[in-house]
Amino acid sequence: MFTGIIQAIGRIRAIAQDIGQGIAEGEGDGRFVFSTGALDLLDMGIGDSVAVNGVCLTIIEKDNHSFTADLSRETLSLTTFSALKTGTRVNLEKAMLLSDRINGHIVSGHIDGVGKVVNKTEAARSVRYTIAIPAVLSRYLSTKGAVTVDGVSLTINAVEGDTFSVNIIPHTLTETIFSEYETGTRVNVEVDLIARYLDRLLVKE
Repeated sequence: MFTGIIQAIGRIRAIAQDIGQGIAEGEGDGRFVFSTGALDLLDMGIGDSVAVNGVCLTIIEKDNHSFTADLSRETLSLTTFSALKTGTRVNLEKAMLLSDRINGHIVSGHIDGVGKVVNKTEAARSVRYTIAIPAVLSRYLSTKGAVTVDGVSLTINAVEGDTFSVNIIPHTLTETIFSEYETGTRVNVEVDLIARYLDRLLVKE
């Protein structure tokens, strides 16, 4: 589990071609190596979890400043990773401890779908992003509710049809990869965990 508070920005150092050949066409699994930047991995071990752009990944190899993870065909097909390349910057967060403050909201690291930035406008010192999502996910979103975009815990400003808007403050722009987003950028979206389970409980079979 995670909180959606990004701890560092890393980069994709390498994508193993022997495993990842055909990733873009959905033909194979992928093995990714991530440089972790300022994120210290000394307290992490093999088998531990790190969220990369909101995707919960398992460490299979590591040193102090990088780790390797396998991404299944399923994960590649449901996230933006199939289109990412070596050198791409990514948001990083270690799995939370039970003793941690939950400064964001409870995030599972299981992506519900891929959204797309359809508008970006300045709003005082912040930037307002409007993101289109698959229609099936819109029922889980509400004004002032929670959503996770590329691993970032956010409060929804408005919901209109199959789009929602969020305001990104200067601190978040600096500490995440949001500053790189432009119209057309694809992002990983995880809806609020509580909304997902309430929907399951309330919908009659």
